[in-house]
Amino acid sequence: MSFKDIVDKLKAPFLWLNILAMIVVVGLLLTGVMWGLNAYTHHGEGVAVPELSGLNYTRAIEVAQEKGLMIVANDSTYIKEMPSGCVVLQQPIAGSLVKEGRIVYVTINSLTLPRVPIPDLIDNSSYREAQAKLLALDFVVLPPKLVEGEKDWVYGILCDGRRLASGDLVAKESHLTLLIGNGLVGEDADMNELIEDYGLEGVSDEPDDMEEVLEAPIE
Repeated sequence: MSFKDIVDKLKAPFLWLNILAMIVVVGLLLTGVMWGLNAYTHHGEGVAVPELSGLNYTRAIEVAQEKGLMIVANDSTYIKEMPSGCVVLQQPIAGSLVKEGRIVYVTINSLTLPRVPIPDLIDNSSYREAQAKLLALDFVVLPPKLVEGEKDWVYGILCDGRRLASGDLVAKESHLTLLIGNGLVGEDADMNELIEDYGLEGVSDEPDDMEEVLEAPIE
């Protein structure tokens, strides 16, 4: 086939009509597919995610369901200033546009206080050092109890009357009492000084209400 024959065929109106028809058909197909996808996915439509932070978990579920959304608690944390069982974080964030039926993942403030191990303080720390470490762990340190031993030395830790050991897991904000030495190791110590140092209840200086009975003289 010569070059002239090819040119003549390209000039034929029938060829260009076929090409135009194919372009129109492809355009219509693409338009139909896009329209169908938009209708199926509700393109441009969405539900605004409500603000759930601070709500009780049960109430947050109700609020989400009113919007056609679902909630899944996938994590927990502990924030002292927030009520137990409330929503702390959410994903997607409030105000995001999502499809109806979308899952909103939330982090819940723990219903129970987290437990932390008792540090190695027993027979290994002074009272002041032990007190500072326990306070830093969010424990409540009560006035200490004195036991016989080296002054200002920690010999034990009590929680609700139970003696603890290093490494025991105890809930934060628990009330702890340190057992510390009173300085009476084979000799008397100044108890008034101990009372002043640790804020313990005073010891009365009043004599006992007992009469001294003298033996009657022998006649």
